Amino acid sequence: MEPTGMVTQFKDLGAILVLALSALGSGTGAGVAGMSAIGAWKKNFSQNKSASFLLVALVAAPLTQTVYGFIVMNKMVSIAMGGQYLWAIGLFSGSAIGLSAYWQGKCSAAACDAMGETGKGFGNYIAVLGMTETVALLVMVFTLVVLGKFSGA
Repeated sequence: MEPTGMVTQFKDLGAILVLALSALGSGTGAGVAGMSAIGAWKKNFSQNKSASFLLVALVAAPLTQTVYGFIVMNKMVSIAMGGQYLWAIGLFSGSAIGLSAYWQGKCSAAACDAMGETGKGFGNYIAVLGMTETVALLVMVFTLVVLGKFSGA
């Protein structure tokens, strides 16, 4: 007989947490970067300089972490359906991925400011964003490895 109750209703909470926390970080990071891009464009327009559309790429950078959270969530859902409770994994991996997105957004904001001021350095800025992105990628990969142990793979 399968147990019922409040706890069993939330067996997929870990999967929900990993996606929600990743998305919160992505949204916050993109919002911070977006505000900076708008400020850089405003400065360029007020000085009758061309405004670089490349800033959109900098603003969009933190959004990929939501995809990583989604990938981990899909693996977690299949395991949760088997009865495993993965709340802590979802909480910690989602927090790490979300924080990576948030800080990537802060780096993107600084890059937007610098790019708006000088119009130069896009490749350097992308390199820094790639480093902050790597944290989320590593968390995703390591979490999938750990989840593989739970699923017997």
